[in-house]
Amino acid sequence: MCGIVGLHLREPSLYPRLGTLLTGMLCQVTERGPDSAGVAVYGDPRWSPEGRVTVTLLTGDRTADVVRTAVAALVPDVAVVDAGQTLVLHAATDVDALVAAVRTALPDAVVVGQGEAVAVLKGVGSPQALAAEFGLARAQGWQGVAHTRMATESAVTPAHCHPFSVGADQCLVHNGSFANHATIRRELKAAGAVFDSDNDSEVGARFIAAQLAAGYDLEKSLRLLCERFDGFYTLLVSTRDSFAVVRDAIACKPAVVAETPQWVAMASEYRALAGLPGVESARIFEPEPEEVYAWQR
Repeated sequence: MCGIVGLHLREPSLYPRLGTLLTGMLCQVTERGPDSAGVAVYGDPRWSPEGRVTVTLLTGDRTADVVRTAVAALVPDVAVVDAGQTLVLHAATDVDALVAAVRTALPDAVVVGQGEAVAVLKGVGSPQALAAEFGLARAQGWQGVAHTRMATESAVTPAHCHPFSVGADQCLVHNGSFANHATIRRELKAAGAVFDSDNDSEVGARFIAAQLAAGYDLEKSLRLLCERFDGFYTLLVSTRDSFAVVRDAIACKPAVVAETPQWVAMASEYRALAGLPGVESARIFEPEPEEVYAWQR
């Protein structure tokens, strides 16, 4: 059992409230996953300044100053923001160049997010404590997803937390399990994919990233996932400009969507949506099995 929440803002006047709203949503699903938590925020000027690319890292005990010094030898203008168990790096270069510099300077660090607009933060601990550690309530932007984890098949570490972000500005959060993830992992490895964890959710994230890289849009990528993956799942997947939800053929994992002209939100339980502005007039529904629901920015 895990908890998923996501918020896609259509109304720019709400952008300054993204972090506050997302914090409230995340904390409402605490009981679904007290082990660890993670968030992905699109468009925050602290973490993803305009004109710069962002990479987020798990670096163990290294301080922000140590990481900055190591990476600055390869990318001189790199800046590092301390977000607790995650460090956020940004620089005026391209995404691949910053990722390559990080992997060269810090070969044992784990890249947990990358892109022009997204910052991914993860950690072990209660969602409330982690939201405070991240400074999530101060975040701004147009979109965010978050996850609380109750581990069932892999270790409780920051690297095993959701969201899984394995392509530029792409994120996946997952409630459930994939029965055939080992088979698909082998196929993806044979095609060149490198994994950072043994979490089955990472297999789903890398499968979707491979479909997007092949030229499919997010909706088609999720339809292909439904064809290939066995198991019970609710998925929320985001890119810089889109936000999509899909459930398995039985749809036994809970999910509810609310939509207004100002925003679209999804959560594992309605109580996570109850505090959103204007929710009393929202269209509220439960996603149908294997139907992909997608919204564009």
